Amino acid sequence: MSVINQFEEAKKEYEHWGIQVEEVFEKLQNVPVSIHCWQGDDIGGFEINKEELSGGIEVTGNYPGKATTPEELRRDIEKALSLIPGTHRINLHAIYAETDGELVDRDQLEPKHFEKWVVWAKEHGLGLDFNPTLFSHKKAADGLTLSHPDAEIRQFWIDHCIASRKIGEYFGKELGTPCLTNIWIPDGYKDTPSDRLTPRKRLKQSLDEIFAVKTDEQFNIDAVESKVFGIGSEAFVVGSHEFYLNYAMKNDKICLLDTGHYHPTERVSDKISAMLLFNEKLALHVSRPVRWDSDHVVILDDELKEIALEIVRNDALDQVIIGLDFFDASINRVAAWTIGTRNMIKALLYGMLLPNEHLKALQEEGDFTKRLALLEEFKTYPFGAIWNYYCETMGVPIKEYWIEEISDYETAVLSARS
Repeated sequence: MSVINQFEEAKKEYEHWGIQVEEVFEKLQNVPVSIHCWQGDDIGGFEINKEELSGGIEVTGNYPGKATTPEELRRDIEKALSLIPGTHRINLHAIYAETDGELVDRDQLEPKHFEKWVVWAKEHGLGLDFNPTLFSHKKAADGLTLSHPDAEIRQFWIDHCIASRKIGEYFGKELGTPCLTNIWIPDGYKDTPSDRLTPRKRLKQSLDEIFAVKTDEQFNIDAVESKVFGIGSEAFVVGSHEFYLNYAMKNDKICLLDTGHYHPTERVSDKISAMLLFNEKLALHVSRPVRWDSDHVVILDDELKEIALEIVRNDALDQVIIGLDFFDASINRVAAWTIGTRNMIKALLYGMLLPNEHLKALQEEGDFTKRLALLEEFKTYPFGAIWNYYCETMGVPIKEYWIEEISDYETAVLSARS
Protein backbone atom coordinates (compact mmCIF):
# COMPACT_ATOMS: atom_id res chain seq x y z
CA MET A 1 0.00 0.00 0.00
CA SER A 2 1.33 3.45 -0.91
CA VAL A 3 2.15 6.13 1.64
CA ILE A 4 -0.94 8.14 0.67
CA ASN A 5 -3.26 5.12 0.86
CA GLN A 6 -1.91 4.20 4.29
CA PHE A 7 -2.39 7.81 5.33
CA GLU A 8 -5.98 7.95 4.13
CA GLU A 9 -6.85 4.81 6.06
CA ALA A 10 -5.09 6.03 9.20
CA LYS A 11 -6.68 9.46 8.97
CA LYS A 12 -10.16 7.92 9.23
CA GLU A 13 -9.30 6.40 12.60
CA TYR A 14 -8.18 9.75 14.01
CA GLU A 15 -11.10 11.62 12.44
CA HIS A 16 -13.43 9.30 14.36
CA TRP A 17 -12.24 11.22 17.44
CA GLY A 18 -12.61 14.62 15.79
CA ILE A 19 -8.91 15.02 15.08
CA GLN A 20 -8.41 16.88 11.79
CA VAL A 21 -5.04 15.62 10.58
CA GLU A 22 -4.45 18.32 7.93
CA GLU A 23 -5.00 21.00 10.58
CA VAL A 24 -2.49 19.18 12.80
CA PHE A 25 0.07 19.28 9.97
CA GLU A 26 -0.45 23.01 9.48
CA LYS A 27 0.08 23.63 13.16
CA LEU A 28 3.10 21.35 13.45
CA GLN A 29 5.05 22.84 10.55
CA ASN A 30 4.93 26.22 12.30
CA VAL A 31 6.66 24.92 15.45
CA PRO A 32 10.41 25.63 15.24
CA VAL A 33 12.90 23.51 17.15
CA SER A 34 16.18 25.23 18.05
CA ILE A 35 18.86 22.75 16.96
CA HIS A 36 22.16 23.02 18.82
CA CYS A 37 25.25 23.48 16.66
CA TRP A 38 27.60 21.81 19.16
CA GLN A 39 26.52 18.25 18.34
CA GLY A 40 28.49 18.59 15.10
CA ASP A 41 31.96 19.19 16.55
CA ASP A 42 31.81 17.87 20.14
CA ILE A 43 31.50 21.38 21.63
CA GLY A 44 34.90 22.38 20.29
CA GLY A 45 34.19 25.73 18.71
CA PHE A 46 36.57 27.73 16.54
CA GLU A 47 38.54 29.94 18.92
CA ILE A 48 42.16 30.67 17.97
CA ASN A 49 43.28 29.86 21.52
CA LYS A 50 41.05 26.83 21.93
CA GLU A 51 41.07 25.33 25.44
CA GLU A 52 40.33 21.78 26.58
CA LEU A 53 36.65 21.06 27.18
CA SER A 54 35.85 21.80 30.82
CA GLY A 55 33.06 22.97 33.10
CA GLY A 56 31.66 19.56 34.00
CA ILE A 57 31.05 18.77 30.33
CA GLU A 58 32.30 15.61 28.67
CA VAL A 59 31.83 14.25 25.16
CA THR A 60 32.55 10.55 24.77
CA GLY A 61 33.42 8.73 21.57
CA ASN A 62 35.65 9.38 18.59
CA TYR A 63 33.46 8.66 15.59
CA PRO A 64 35.26 9.93 12.48
CA GLY A 65 34.22 12.95 10.45
CA LYS A 66 33.49 15.66 13.00
CA ALA A 67 33.38 19.24 11.70
CA THR A 68 36.68 21.10 12.13
CA THR A 69 35.80 24.39 10.41
CA PRO A 70 32.73 26.65 10.38
CA GLU A 71 32.13 25.73 6.75
CA GLU A 72 32.13 22.02 7.55
CA LEU A 73 29.81 22.54 10.50
CA ARG A 74 27.34 24.54 8.45
CA ARG A 75 27.45 21.97 5.67
CA ASP A 76 26.68 19.19 8.16
CA ILE A 77 23.81 21.17 9.64
CA GLU A 78 22.41 21.68 6.15
CA LYS A 79 22.51 17.94 5.57
CA ALA A 80 20.65 17.25 8.81
CA LEU A 81 18.05 19.92 8.00
CA SER A 82 17.41 18.28 4.63
CA LEU A 83 16.26 15.17 6.51
CA ILE A 84 14.11 16.92 9.13
CA PRO A 85 10.57 18.15 8.37
CA GLY A 86 9.75 21.80 9.08
CA THR A 87 11.65 25.08 9.32
CA HIS A 88 13.78 25.39 12.41
CA ARG A 89 16.38 27.43 14.25
CA ILE A 90 20.07 26.99 15.01
CA ASN A 91 21.45 27.51 18.49
CA LEU A 92 25.04 28.84 18.69
CA HIS A 93 27.55 29.12 21.51
CA ALA A 94 29.97 32.04 21.68
CA ILE A 95 32.92 29.73 20.91
CA TYR A 96 31.61 29.44 17.34
CA ALA A 97 32.71 32.99 16.52
CA GLU A 98 34.73 33.51 13.34
CA THR A 99 37.48 36.05 13.96
CA ASP A 100 39.46 35.52 10.71
CA GLY A 101 42.65 34.54 12.50
CA GLU A 102 42.54 37.40 15.02
CA LEU A 103 42.86 36.53 18.70
CA VAL A 104 39.66 37.86 20.29
CA ASP A 105 38.87 36.96 23.88
CA ARG A 106 35.29 36.33 24.83
CA ASP A 107 34.69 39.63 26.58
CA GLN A 108 35.58 41.38 23.30
CA LEU A 109 33.28 39.47 20.97
CA GLU A 110 31.12 41.56 18.64
CA PRO A 111 28.33 40.97 16.12
CA LYS A 112 30.86 41.15 13.28
CA HIS A 113 32.37 37.88 14.49
CA PHE A 114 29.09 36.13 13.63
CA GLU A 115 28.31 37.83 10.31
CA LYS A 116 28.95 34.63 8.33
CA TRP A 117 26.45 32.77 10.49
CA VAL A 118 23.85 35.46 9.84
CA VAL A 119 24.46 35.44 6.08
CA TRP A 120 24.09 31.65 6.11
CA ALA A 121 20.94 31.78 8.26
CA LYS A 122 19.35 34.27 5.85
CA GLU A 123 20.14 32.03 2.89
CA HIS A 124 18.37 29.10 4.55
CA GLY A 125 15.51 30.95 6.26
CA LEU A 126 16.70 30.07 9.75
CA GLY A 127 16.47 31.89 13.05
CA LEU A 128 19.48 31.94 15.39
CA ASP A 129 19.66 31.56 19.17
CA PHE A 130 22.73 32.19 21.31
CA ASN A 131 24.62 31.24 24.47
CA PRO A 132 27.62 32.88 26.15
CA THR A 133 30.28 30.21 26.74
CA LEU A 134 31.32 30.17 30.39
CA PHE A 135 33.47 27.03 30.26
CA SER A 136 36.58 25.73 28.47
CA HIS A 137 38.57 28.86 29.32
CA LYS A 138 41.53 29.62 31.57
CA LYS A 139 39.37 32.04 33.57
CA ALA A 140 36.95 29.22 34.33
CA ALA A 141 39.63 26.66 35.17
CA ASP A 142 38.58 26.36 38.81
CA GLY A 143 34.92 25.90 37.89
CA LEU A 144 33.79 29.38 38.92
CA THR A 145 32.74 32.29 36.70
CA LEU A 146 29.96 34.75 37.59
CA SER A 147 30.15 33.71 41.26
CA HIS A 148 33.95 33.82 41.44
CA PRO A 149 35.45 35.48 44.56
CA ASP A 150 37.90 37.37 42.31
CA ALA A 151 36.17 40.53 41.12
CA GLU A 152 38.33 40.78 38.00
CA ILE A 153 37.37 37.29 36.86
CA ARG A 154 33.72 38.00 37.57
CA GLN A 155 33.96 41.18 35.51
CA PHE A 156 35.44 39.29 32.57
CA TRP A 157 32.45 36.97 32.51
CA ILE A 158 29.99 39.79 33.09
CA ASP A 159 31.43 41.57 30.06
CA HIS A 160 31.24 38.34 28.04
CA CYS A 161 27.56 37.91 28.86
CA ILE A 162 26.81 41.54 27.98
CA ALA A 163 28.63 41.11 24.67
CA SER A 164 26.65 37.92 24.02
CA ARG A 165 23.32 39.65 24.60
CA LYS A 166 24.30 42.34 22.09
CA ILE A 167 25.15 39.59 19.60
CA GLY A 168 21.74 38.03 20.25
CA GLU A 169 20.09 41.39 19.62
CA TYR A 170 22.02 41.64 16.33
CA PHE A 171 20.73 38.20 15.30
CA GLY A 172 17.16 39.25 16.02
CA LYS A 173 17.43 42.48 14.05
CA GLU A 174 19.10 40.88 11.05
CA LEU A 175 16.87 37.81 10.83
CA GLY A 176 13.53 39.31 11.82
CA THR A 177 12.93 36.77 14.58
CA PRO A 178 13.94 37.27 18.22
CA CYS A 179 17.03 35.46 19.49
CA LEU A 180 16.89 33.55 22.77
CA THR A 181 20.14 34.33 24.59
CA ASN A 182 20.54 31.82 27.40
CA ILE A 183 23.00 32.05 30.30
CA TRP A 184 24.27 28.82 31.86
CA ILE A 185 27.30 28.64 34.15
CA PRO A 186 29.16 25.64 35.61
CA ASP A 187 29.82 27.25 39.01
CA GLY A 188 29.83 25.00 42.04
CA TYR A 189 31.90 22.96 44.48
CA LYS A 190 32.96 19.33 44.50
CA ASP A 191 32.42 18.90 48.24
CA THR A 192 29.93 20.28 50.72
CA PRO A 193 30.48 24.06 50.98
CA SER A 194 30.81 25.99 54.20
CA ASP A 195 29.00 28.95 52.69
CA ARG A 196 26.26 28.64 50.08
CA LEU A 197 24.85 32.12 50.42
CA THR A 198 27.87 34.24 49.47
CA PRO A 199 28.47 32.61 46.06
CA ARG A 200 24.77 33.03 45.27
CA LYS A 201 24.91 36.66 46.30
CA ARG A 202 27.80 37.16 43.90
CA LEU A 203 25.91 35.39 41.10
CA LYS A 204 22.85 37.56 41.69
CA GLN A 205 24.98 40.71 41.63
CA SER A 206 26.70 39.60 38.41
CA LEU A 207 23.38 38.89 36.71
CA ASP A 208 22.04 42.26 37.86
CA GLU A 209 25.02 43.96 36.20
CA ILE A 210 24.58 41.94 33.01
CA PHE A 211 20.89 42.75 32.67
CA ALA A 212 21.36 46.40 33.64
CA VAL A 213 22.65 46.83 30.08
CA LYS A 214 19.42 46.94 28.12
CA THR A 215 18.78 45.20 24.83
CA ASP A 216 15.66 45.48 22.72
CA GLU A 217 13.32 42.67 23.79
CA GLN A 218 11.83 42.71 20.31
CA PHE A 219 15.10 41.21 19.11
CA ASN A 220 16.75 39.59 22.16
CA ILE A 221 15.04 37.42 24.76
CA ASP A 222 16.99 36.69 27.96
CA ALA A 223 16.91 33.28 29.62
CA VAL A 224 18.69 31.69 32.57
CA GLU A 225 19.33 27.96 33.03
CA SER A 226 19.82 25.94 36.18
CA LYS A 227 21.62 22.68 36.91
CA VAL A 228 21.48 20.21 39.77
CA PHE A 229 25.12 19.03 39.67
CA GLY A 230 28.10 18.54 37.39
CA ILE A 231 31.49 16.88 37.32
CA GLY A 232 33.53 18.94 39.76
CA SER A 233 30.39 20.44 41.31
CA GLU A 234 28.76 17.32 42.67
CA ALA A 235 27.89 18.73 46.10
CA PHE A 236 26.79 22.28 45.27
CA VAL A 237 25.78 24.25 42.20
CA VAL A 238 25.43 28.00 42.65
CA GLY A 239 22.79 28.43 39.94
CA SER A 240 20.24 25.94 41.22
CA HIS A 241 16.66 25.63 39.95
CA GLU A 242 15.30 27.53 42.93
CA PHE A 243 17.82 30.34 42.41
CA TYR A 244 17.02 30.85 38.74
CA LEU A 245 13.29 30.28 39.12
CA ASN A 246 13.13 33.12 41.62
CA TYR A 247 15.57 35.30 39.69
CA ALA A 248 13.65 34.90 36.45
CA MET A 249 10.30 35.65 38.10
CA LYS A 250 11.57 38.74 39.90
CA ASN A 251 13.47 40.15 36.93
CA ASP A 252 11.10 39.25 34.10
CA LYS A 253 13.46 36.79 32.45
CA ILE A 254 12.72 33.39 30.94
CA CYS A 255 13.54 30.34 33.02
CA LEU A 256 15.03 27.60 30.85
CA LEU A 257 14.53 24.00 31.93
CA ASP A 258 17.06 21.44 30.72
CA THR A 259 15.65 17.94 30.96
CA GLY A 260 18.93 16.60 32.33
CA HIS A 261 19.43 19.24 35.00
CA TYR A 262 17.27 17.79 37.77
CA HIS A 263 17.34 14.92 40.23
CA PRO A 264 16.69 11.53 38.60
CA THR A 265 13.19 11.29 40.09
CA GLU A 266 12.18 14.74 38.82
CA ARG A 267 10.47 15.12 35.46
CA VAL A 268 10.44 18.33 33.44
CA SER A 269 7.10 17.26 31.96
CA ASP A 270 5.59 17.69 35.42
CA LYS A 271 7.06 21.17 35.81
CA ILE A 272 5.72 22.67 32.56
CA SER A 273 2.12 23.28 33.65
CA ALA A 274 3.23 24.81 36.95
CA MET A 275 5.62 27.13 35.12
CA LEU A 276 3.03 28.16 32.54
CA LEU A 277 0.66 29.39 35.25
CA PHE A 278 3.13 32.07 36.31
CA ASN A 279 5.24 32.75 33.21
CA GLU A 280 4.30 34.13 29.81
CA LYS A 281 7.18 32.20 28.23
CA LEU A 282 9.18 29.10 29.10
CA ALA A 283 12.24 27.63 27.38
CA LEU A 284 13.40 24.02 27.17
CA HIS A 285 16.64 22.24 26.39
CA VAL A 286 15.52 18.73 25.57
CA SER A 287 18.11 16.04 26.19
CA ARG A 288 18.15 12.47 27.50
CA PRO A 289 19.86 11.87 30.83
CA VAL A 290 21.00 8.31 31.42
CA ARG A 291 21.50 8.03 35.19
CA TRP A 292 22.89 11.58 35.16
CA ASP A 293 23.06 14.65 32.94
CA SER A 294 24.82 12.80 30.14
CA ASP A 295 23.06 14.50 27.22
CA HIS A 296 22.26 11.40 25.17
CA VAL A 297 20.53 11.72 21.81
CA VAL A 298 16.80 12.29 22.27
CA ILE A 299 14.67 9.18 21.67
CA LEU A 300 10.91 8.81 21.49
CA ASP A 301 10.54 7.67 25.08
CA ASP A 302 7.72 8.25 27.55
CA GLU A 303 9.21 11.44 29.00
CA LEU A 304 9.67 13.04 25.58
CA LYS A 305 6.07 12.21 24.70
CA GLU A 306 4.87 13.61 28.01
CA ILE A 307 6.83 16.85 27.52
CA ALA A 308 5.26 17.27 24.09
CA LEU A 309 1.83 16.41 25.45
CA GLU A 310 2.09 19.04 28.17
CA ILE A 311 2.90 21.66 25.55
CA VAL A 312 0.19 20.55 23.11
CA ARG A 313 -2.74 19.84 25.40
CA ASN A 314 -2.22 23.09 27.29
CA ASP A 315 -2.22 25.03 24.00
CA ALA A 316 1.26 26.34 24.83
CA LEU A 317 3.05 26.01 21.50
CA ASP A 318 3.48 29.80 21.43
CA GLN A 319 4.64 29.93 25.04
CA VAL A 320 7.27 27.20 25.13
CA ILE A 321 10.51 27.73 23.22
CA ILE A 322 11.81 24.27 22.34
CA GLY A 323 15.54 23.70 21.98
CA LEU A 324 17.73 20.59 21.95
CA ASP A 325 20.95 19.92 23.86
CA PHE A 326 22.79 16.63 23.39
CA PHE A 327 26.17 15.56 22.07
CA ASP A 328 27.25 12.08 21.13
CA ALA A 329 30.60 11.41 19.46
CA SER A 330 30.15 7.63 19.46
CA ILE A 331 27.83 7.72 16.41
CA ASN A 332 27.56 9.70 13.19
CA ARG A 333 27.01 13.27 14.36
CA VAL A 334 24.71 14.28 11.50
CA ALA A 335 22.61 11.20 12.21
CA ALA A 336 22.45 12.21 15.89
CA TRP A 337 20.96 15.60 14.95
CA THR A 338 18.51 13.90 12.61
CA ILE A 339 17.39 11.24 15.09
CA GLY A 340 16.95 13.68 17.96
CA THR A 341 15.15 16.40 16.05
CA ARG A 342 12.85 14.04 14.17
CA ASN A 343 11.94 12.49 17.53
CA MET A 344 11.10 15.86 19.05
CA ILE A 345 8.80 16.57 16.10
CA LYS A 346 7.33 13.05 16.29
CA ALA A 347 6.51 13.60 19.95
CA LEU A 348 4.69 16.84 19.16
CA LEU A 349 2.76 15.13 16.35
CA TYR A 350 1.88 12.25 18.67
CA GLY A 351 0.52 14.72 21.22
CA MET A 352 -1.55 16.52 18.57
CA LEU A 353 -3.09 13.22 17.44
CA LEU A 354 -4.58 12.39 20.84
CA PRO A 355 -8.20 13.31 21.76
CA ASN A 356 -6.88 15.57 24.49
CA GLU A 357 -10.11 17.41 25.28
CA HIS A 358 -11.99 14.12 25.63
CA LEU A 359 -9.27 12.73 27.88
CA LYS A 360 -9.37 15.88 30.03
CA ALA A 361 -13.15 15.53 30.37
CA LEU A 362 -12.84 11.91 31.47
CA GLN A 363 -10.36 12.99 34.14
CA GLU A 364 -12.68 15.75 35.38
CA GLU A 365 -15.56 13.26 35.50
CA GLY A 366 -13.44 10.87 37.50
CA ASP A 367 -13.64 8.17 34.83
CA PHE A 368 -10.04 7.08 35.14
CA THR A 369 -10.79 3.64 33.69
CA LYS A 370 -11.81 4.95 30.26
CA ARG A 371 -9.06 7.56 30.34
CA LEU A 372 -6.34 4.97 30.91
CA ALA A 373 -7.86 2.54 28.44
CA LEU A 374 -7.98 5.17 25.69
CA LEU A 375 -4.41 6.32 26.33
CA GLU A 376 -3.23 2.74 25.98
CA GLU A 377 -5.26 2.04 22.83
CA PHE A 378 -3.90 5.13 21.11
CA LYS A 379 -0.39 3.78 21.52
CA THR A 380 -1.18 1.28 18.74
CA TYR A 381 -3.10 3.66 16.49
CA PRO A 382 -1.50 4.03 13.01
CA PHE A 383 0.70 6.94 14.00
CA GLY A 384 3.50 5.82 11.68
CA ALA A 385 1.34 6.23 8.59
CA ILE A 386 0.53 9.80 9.60
CA TRP A 387 4.20 10.57 10.30
CA ASN A 388 5.35 9.13 6.97
CA TYR A 389 2.82 11.19 5.03
CA TYR A 390 3.84 14.34 6.93
CA CYS A 391 7.48 13.73 6.05
CA GLU A 392 6.60 13.12 2.41
CA THR A 393 4.56 16.32 2.17
CA MET A 394 7.44 18.23 3.77
CA GLY A 395 9.91 16.85 1.22
CA VAL A 396 12.07 14.75 3.55
CA PRO A 397 12.65 10.98 3.58
CA ILE A 398 10.03 8.75 5.19
CA LYS A 399 10.63 5.90 7.62
CA GLU A 400 14.26 4.77 7.80
CA TYR A 401 15.17 5.83 4.27
CA TRP A 402 17.05 8.88 5.54
CA ILE A 403 19.72 6.55 6.93
CA GLU A 404 20.82 5.76 3.39
CA GLU A 405 21.38 9.45 2.73
CA ILE A 406 23.51 9.72 5.87
CA SER A 407 25.60 6.77 4.69
CA ASP A 408 26.14 8.40 1.30
CA TYR A 409 27.08 11.68 2.97
CA GLU A 410 29.53 9.91 5.25
CA THR A 411 31.18 8.24 2.28
CA ALA A 412 31.32 11.38 0.13
CA VAL A 413 32.06 14.04 2.77
CA LEU A 414 32.77 12.90 6.32
CA SER A 415 35.26 10.15 5.50
CA ALA A 416 37.50 12.67 3.73
CA ARG A 417 38.05 14.67 6.93
CA SER A 418 41.13 14.11 9.03
